[in-house]
Amino acid sequence: MQILSSFALALPSAVEQGLLYAVMALGVMITYLVLDFPDLTVDGSFPLGAVVSARLILAGTNPLLAMAASALAGALAGLVTGLIHVKLKVRDLFSGIIVMTALYSINLRLAGDSALLSLPRTSITLLRNNPVADILPRGYSTLIIALFAVFAVKVLLDLFFKTRAGFLLRAAGDNPQMVTALARDKGQVKILGLMIANALVALSGGLVAQEQRMFEISMGTGAMVLSLASVILGVNLLGKIEKMSVTLKVIIGAVLYKISVAFAIACGLKPGDLKVVTAALFLLILAAGLFPKGGKKHAGP
Repeated sequence: MQILSSFALALPSAVEQGLLYAVMALGVMITYLVLDFPDLTVDGSFPLGAVVSARLILAGTNPLLAMAASALAGALAGLVTGLIHVKLKVRDLFSGIIVMTALYSINLRLAGDSALLSLPRTSITLLRNNPVADILPRGYSTLIIALFAVFAVKVLLDLFFKTRAGFLLRAAGDNPQMVTALARDKGQVKILGLMIANALVALSGGLVAQEQRMFEISMGTGAMVLSLASVILGVNLLGKIEKMSVTLKVIIGAVLYKISVAFAIACGLKPGDLKVVTAALFLLILAAGLFPKGGKKHAGP
């Protein structure tokens, strides 16, 4: 009974965290399911979005502008990864590792050579201390705003995939020859996909920083594994529901992942054991054969 009561108390926060991290999972969905590109830039672009957002909030910038700046910073990181891969002919995995490594120092410099940035509790963020949050039910305002934010991203992403650019992006991962046949440079299309993916990842980092009121230099460690687990969990568990979009499946997968972590903590695991829980869950997915070989099994939304 004590485990269930602890889990029930942690459930709203777990759902909230799942929604915020779902934005990052949507970005990884693009690189994994659409482009079939193992992009480790994610582990650097997530904290990049967080530190940009935190610094701008501390400077008194509007939270929405801070989020836009986070997304732009992430897009630039994706651009660099794409240029290294496409123009310098470096393998996809190594391109991401190079940029991820460089971003660690860049993030540290943006934080003023500090591994931790804290926002005052009175800071105005997208999720707290703003006119919208003030009129929503106390205790659920952050959850409601997070729900609205992630579904706004989902709708925009779904609309994008219905455009010509979105079609070319899906073709770049599933059938590169089609992109060439349409007189388009598949390398440029791949760069565009990496920019959009890392913009979403950094946007998630910015949201998490505003929700937690802090940036920590190692907060991106394991972001790629967490996101892949969310993507595969959602896509495979809900795969038979044909009328449900892939983006919605990914969002549900991220929420289910965070709920699983919350249950593990309610069972007695310490917060410091979260990485072990992540590794164990991902291993379970691999052992169960739920991890398809390549993203072409699910060609995207």
